[in-house]
Amino acid sequence: MTHPPAAVRRYRLDDLVVDLDRQRVERDGVPLDVAGLSFRLLAFLLEQGDRVVSFDALIDGVWAPAVVGEDTVTQRVKLLRQALGDDGRQPRYLRSVRGIGYQLCRAAEPLPAAGAASAPEPEPVTLPPPPRRRARQLAAAGALVLIGGALAVWLAARERVAAPPDDALARAQHYAGIGQHDNNERAIALYEDVLAREPGNADAQVGLSLALSARVCLYNGAPDPAGRAEALARAAIARDAGDAAAVNALAYAEDCRGRIDAALAGYRRAYALDPRGRAASLASAAHLLAVKGRLAEALEANLAVGVAASRLRFLDIQIARNLELLGFTAVAEARYARVFRLYPDNVFANVAYPRSLFLQGRYAEAQAALDEALRRPLHPDLYVLAGELALLRGETEPAAAAFTRAAGLRPHAGWPAVLAQIHAGGRVDPAWREKRLASIRAEIDAGDRWPETQMEIVVLQLAAGDHAAALDALEAAIAAGFSDRAYLQNSPLLRPLAGEARFAAAIDAVGRHVAAERTRVLAADWLPPDLLSALPARAP
Repeated sequence: MTHPPAAVRRYRLDDLVVDLDRQRVERDGVPLDVAGLSFRLLAFLLEQGDRVVSFDALIDGVWAPAVVGEDTVTQRVKLLRQALGDDGRQPRYLRSVRGIGYQLCRAAEPLPAAGAASAPEPEPVTLPPPPRRRARQLAAAGALVLIGGALAVWLAARERVAAPPDDALARAQHYAGIGQHDNNERAIALYEDVLAREPGNADAQVGLSLALSARVCLYNGAPDPAGRAEALARAAIARDAGDAAAVNALAYAEDCRGRIDAALAGYRRAYALDPRGRAASLASAAHLLAVKGRLAEALEANLAVGVAASRLRFLDIQIARNLELLGFTAVAEARYARVFRLYPDNVFANVAYPRSLFLQGRYAEAQAALDEALRRPLHPDLYVLAGELALLRGETEPAAAAFTRAAGLRPHAGWPAVLAQIHAGGRVDPAWREKRLASIRAEIDAGDRWPETQMEIVVLQLAAGDHAAALDALEAAIAAGFSDRAYLQNSPLLRPLAGEARFAAAIDAVGRHVAAERTRVLAADWLPPDLLSALPARAP
C-alpha cells in the first residue's frame, strides 16, 4: 500500500494529470470538466494513495461539516466517473468496494510541480440556479433555465466546499457556499451572530444580504416585505461605495424583488468595479439581458464570462438558452443533453432538457426525458411541465394533479398556484381571480418588469374568457422582452388564442425581433467561429 508525500501537488493517474493547485484535470493536454465537489473528491482520493477509503472518511474529508449520507457520496462518484469517462462496471480510475467505500484502481504517481511562471487558474465554482423572483417565473417559457442571476450568491461566499475555520464568519461563508436550504439557514444564523457582536462588519452584512435573498429566490421562502436584504447591502455600500461584493448583493436583492432594470445596472457596476473577481455579476447581467429580450448582448456577455471563468459548471445551460431563443435549436439541444447526462443531481439541468424537447414539439421525447428527470431530485417546474404535457394529451385530471403538486412544492409561488387553481375543475372564483390580478398589478406598479409577470395575467384573463385582455397582457410581455416564440406556439395554456389575429401578429412580432437579434450575432466579431458550426441553425 502506498501513500504519496503530503507535499505533492501534481499527480499522474493512468492517463490523467491532476494539478491540485490549479484545480485542473487533463488527458493528453486537454482539460476535463472536473470542478467543485467532483474535484475535491478526486483530490481527497489521490491523497489517500491506493487504500480503501470508507464512506465516513469521504464524508469527513470532502463534505464536512455539512451532513450528507452515503447516497450523496455515491451520486458524486457517479458524476466524477462521467466527467473522467470511467465505467463503473470496468473501472479504470476508481473502483467501489461493496459496503465500505471507494479506492483508486492504482496509486497515483507524484509529478514535479508545474513551472513557477504558470499562474493559478481561478477557483472553480459550482453555480446555483437563477433567482426565482418570488418563484413566480414561467418555467416553460424559459425563466427557469436562464441560469445566472443567482451566481453571485455562491461566488460571494469566497469559500471552497471544505471544512472551514472555527470562527463564525468563515463558517457562515462556508455554509452559504455549499448551497441547499438547510445550509443557507445555518449561514443566516451565523451571520446574525456575527452582526450581533459586530454590527458594522461589512462581510457579514453582505453575506447575510445574499443569504436572505437566496432564502426567498432560491429556496421558496416567504417574501421579505421589510427589504432587509436590500438594507444590509446599502449599509455596506454606504461604508465603501467601491465594494463590488456589496454592490452585487444589492443587485441580487433588487433582482429577487423583480426590479430587473435596477438589478441589471447593479450587476454591471459590480463587474466594472472588479472585472476579475466578479465574473458571476457579468453572468447575472447576461441573464437579465436575455429576460429583457436583448439576446445578442446576453450571448456576448455569457461568452465573456466563459473566457473569464471557463469552468463555471452551469454556464452551458445559460448559453444554451441564449442559442435556443436565437433559433440555434440543434446546438442548444446538444448542450442541454450533455448537462442532463452529466449532472443528474442538478434539478435545473433536469428541467432544461425535457423543456427544450417540449418547445420543439417533440412531446413524446419530452415526456420520456421528463419521466427520467422525475426520478431525480424534484423541482416544482418539473410538475408544471408535466401538467402542460398532460393538457396536450387531453388529460385534464393528471394535468390538474401535476399543477397542484407543483404548487405544493413551492407554497409561496404565484405561477404554480394560479395554474393549480385554474385547472382544478369547475369555474374559477371571480373574487380570487380579481384579487390575484390586483396583487400582480401592484407588483408591476412597484417596479416589477419581468415579462413573465404579464404572462401570468394572460392565463388569468383566459380563465375568465377575456381574450382581449389576455392579448393586451401578451403584447405587454413582448414589449418587456418576452422572446420565446416556440412557447407561444406549443403551450396548451395559450391554445384558446390560436384563432385570434392578434395572437398570430404577436408571434410574428417575436419572430421578427429574434431574427434581428440573430443577425446581430452572426455579424458580430466576438462570435467564436466554432460556436454554431457543429450543427445547423433552425430559423425561428
